[in-house]
Amino acid sequence: MSCWETLADYGLRSLGIGERLLPRSDFTLCQQVVLIGSGMIWNIYFGTLALLSGFFLATAVAVGKAARNPFARKASEWFILIFRGSPLFIQFFFAYFVFLSLKSSYPFFDPFTSAWLGALIVLFLNTAAYSGEIFYGALLSVPKGDLEAADAYGLTGWTRFRRITWPTMLRLAWPAYTNEAIFLFHATALVFFSGFPTRQQKGDALYYASYFADKTFNPFVPYPILAGYFILLTLTIIGVFGLANRRLNRHLPQARRGRLKLRMNLIR
Repeated sequence: MSCWETLADYGLRSLGIGERLLPRSDFTLCQQVVLIGSGMIWNIYFGTLALLSGFFLATAVAVGKAARNPFARKASEWFILIFRGSPLFIQFFFAYFVFLSLKSSYPFFDPFTSAWLGALIVLFLNTAAYSGEIFYGALLSVPKGDLEAADAYGLTGWTRFRRITWPTMLRLAWPAYTNEAIFLFHATALVFFSGFPTRQQKGDALYYASYFADKTFNPFVPYPILAGYFILLTLTIIGVFGLANRRLNRHLPQARRGRLKLRMNLIR
């Protein structure tokens, strides 16, 4: 089987398209690259949807934590504490068993016990808590002069938040938020170890890497391939977020514009 045939047969296998059975023996490098790459579709799915939806919840949480209303402030503080204070791995298992218990009484929760929805909800809540704390710190760092200038122009309430406070908050928080986005995509690999099952072997990248490692008793081929995919994904995130960072800082003088830099960070 040529590499092009392998790509046609297994390129979309993680979505249930193509060959149903996995190769059993005589594994080629092309098969491992293609199948692990196929599984990356699910990692990108989890990371992208969790990041996009979590962005809006994080903004609401940050505003709630900075609010004068004690109910909104305490709700935001407890939300951040729970999801930042507990391991993501435990959150996966806890959510799975909660959804499993609800499923026995309410059939509506049946999809929530599958990885495509249940694990996505956990990642969404987790990144919203971390991003909410980042946005909250940036919200407190908005220069007083910007707010006073907004008041001088007669901007108040929602208009001031939308045109002055929120863009400035994003500009200040963007480098740290970029790191959170990278960590989130890396955290999608934990879905493989969570209680959420995959259906019909439609697993993520780590599922296929583990399959090849178990069958060949050689982890030094599939796992470096998996790491290579995540490195490429990380570079893509840095590039996309770098463009957004340039857009957020376009009004500043060239010398004051912050630039995203690639730095090694071994511990979160």
